Amino acid sequence: MSQTLPSSISTELFAACADSIVSAARELSALGWTPATSSNFSMRVDADHAAITVSGKHKGRIGRDDIMLIDLHGHPVGTDARPSAETALHTQIYRRWPHIGAVLHTHSRTQSVASRLFAADGVIRLQGWELQKAISGYDTHDSVLEIPVFPNTQQMTELVARVDAWLDTGKPLHAYLIDGHGIYTWGRDMAETQRHLEALEFLLGCELDLKQLRAS
Repeated sequence: MSQTLPSSISTELFAACADSIVSAARELSALGWTPATSSNFSMRVDADHAAITVSGKHKGRIGRDDIMLIDLHGHPVGTDARPSAETALHTQIYRRWPHIGAVLHTHSRTQSVASRLFAADGVIRLQGWELQKAISGYDTHDSVLEIPVFPNTQQMTELVARVDAWLDTGKPLHAYLIDGHGIYTWGRDMAETQRHLEALEFLLGCELDLKQLRAS
């Protein structure tokens, strides 16, 4: 893929971001969380740009050339490549929170099933789990961690509006599910974002197990 970078971004900086995304993508694919060509990953490059996976690639087999530069309105920069169809959900996070450095979106079986099971409630309320403390800003299992479940749509503007509406109420937001789809989460850097994703995968699995045990 041909990528022409603006003068404000060095080749080394973009390559470092791309390599970080590729490494995370391969790890998550190996866990089975990115089936087929699903999922998308991004990383902030500077105040005005992010690096993101191109559309239609299997995440377990991507390389540096499968990462492209976009501005924070989702427009490709210096390339004819096409970004993920869900790019607007990434750039929304970067615009709202300048301190956020990475966004991960996966489609694990656990995430997908939980999104369907809790869709009618519109939210999953996590409380009492020690691993909630893996999420930045939570320092006790007694806290309540709410993960909204938004209706699925192919119209990204509708999803962006739903996320904005949640945030505009003043409620904290560290991740969200999309019904029948998967999870979005983020963090200050790639390491924190992966920690959030792994913790949420575990917590959602525990909630599903409890549902099943209580129903038996």
